[in-house]
Amino acid sequence: MYGSFRVLFQVLWAQLLCAWVLGSELTFELPDNAKQCFYEDIIMGTKCTLEFQVVTGGHYDVDCRIEDPDGSTLYKEMKKQYDSFTFAAAKNGTYKFCFSNEFSTFTHKTVYFDFQVGDDPPLFPNENRVTALTQMESACVSIHEALKLVIDSQTHFRLREAQGRSRAEDLNTRVAFWSIGEAIILLVVSISQVVLLRSFFSDKKTTTTRVGS
Repeated sequence: MYGSFRVLFQVLWAQLLCAWVLGSELTFELPDNAKQCFYEDIIMGTKCTLEFQVVTGGHYDVDCRIEDPDGSTLYKEMKKQYDSFTFAAAKNGTYKFCFSNEFSTFTHKTVYFDFQVGDDPPLFPNENRVTALTQMESACVSIHEALKLVIDSQTHFRLREAQGRSRAEDLNTRVAFWSIGEAIILLVVSISQVVLLRSFFSDKKTTTTRVGS
């Protein structure tokens, strides 16, 4: 009984760790002609990963740039739909990463990004000990890794679903306007044909003038 309770507690703890690791996820609106920057204090030698994707808007592209505390560019891409970049901090300080939609004049974007700093904390305080993990601890570690994969998969599927829904709604709007335009054109052409046909069969009044002798 005690062993089952311990396993349950460790599984719940693994879920809390997964939520903590993914706490840097954010989805935000990026208006047209706008730029949004985020800042993170990072210690030298820390491994960092930035992953982003444009969910809705325009051609689903955005400019992205990462700078170190001195303002040097670590990463710069123009009009990317999605990408992932991993780097190790070369110095202590505040790192900046920006998303820009300044090239768009009337279309706003919805951008998702996940910025991970450092490695995942160990599931157990003594996980890095020399001795091997027990069978129950190994099972908890496996469950923890599987839960992380499930969360990542769910996130990507939600992004794909949102992007697909946006494309479908945009296509539906275009089809609706195109159908309305075709209906108006068909109505105008039909009325014009009716008027033209009536003009062919209408009787023209003729006037007769008598010339007296």
